[in-house]
Amino acid sequence: MAAINGNCNSISHGNVDKPFLLFSNNYSTSIRIPPNNTKFSSLSILFSPPPPTNKTRVITSFASMATTISNVQVEELPPALDSTSEPPSVFDGTTRLYISYMCPYAQRVWITRNCKGLQEKIKLVAIDLPNRPDWYKEKVYPANKVPALEHNNEVIGESLDLIRYLDTNFEGPVLLPNDPAKREFAEELLSYTSEFSSGVVGSIKGDANVGAPFDYLEAALSKFSDGPFFLGEFSLVDIAYAPFVERYQPLVLDVKKYDITSGRPKLASWIEELNKIDGYRQTKRDPAELVASLKKRILGI
Repeated sequence: MAAINGNCNSISHGNVDKPFLLFSNNYSTSIRIPPNNTKFSSLSILFSPPPPTNKTRVITSFASMATTISNVQVEELPPALDSTSEPPSVFDGTTRLYISYMCPYAQRVWITRNCKGLQEKIKLVAIDLPNRPDWYKEKVYPANKVPALEHNNEVIGESLDLIRYLDTNFEGPVLLPNDPAKREFAEELLSYTSEFSSGVVGSIKGDANVGAPFDYLEAALSKFSDGPFFLGEFSLVDIAYAPFVERYQPLVLDVKKYDITSGRPKLASWIEELNKIDGYRQTKRDPAELVASLKKRILGI
């Protein structure tokens, strides 16, 4: 099955202007037609978020074992731009990552940016998806979704494409190993992301086996013994799954009273080690907020 590449198009959430430590959500707004030589890529998928205005610790993490970090910097997270916001100076040479703080697809790219230490090179622009600015579609990204990367007079979308793009085209720790066996397994795992997500959502909506998708992750985490992550070392594969496990763990516990780590020591260890990576931690949201948003989106409650 093809991987969920994915963007966020719409979202439901509350307290859009609520600041929160180590969590966030956003979007952008304005109007203008990009230059004729500007290229676009697109596609779409689920969830989305709100925005913070507080200063959040951002720590660059290195792609090795569960230990993170190098240069610690304080990043001022921008408020989400809405229909009343002025647009940035698009295509002025600045590299911008357009995200929503609640969108798991955008979170993938945000984590990659952080873990490669690109906070100074790639500017975050948060968009308020429920009240997004007209200029975002007209001037930045006709698909009108997040994430999107503005780089070299080109706008690129789709989360899995973007995390590869950042890893290939920017400096910083390499987030895919050179080992052929690990690269082959990485492709297999990335291709499973859509099946994983649809399996979890299906079990929440109906009577499907809620444990099956997490059994797959447990087995995958047993493949390599040189570290706690999917490829042993921290990689793009962990980044691809992290936002979804972050959401599904509390959601399944709330709706199904099911603990995804029970009887799955590898998955429990993976979650524990993942949460030591500051490049990921600073992108997280309040679990209660995620659960409320997903219950409304998936179950209509």
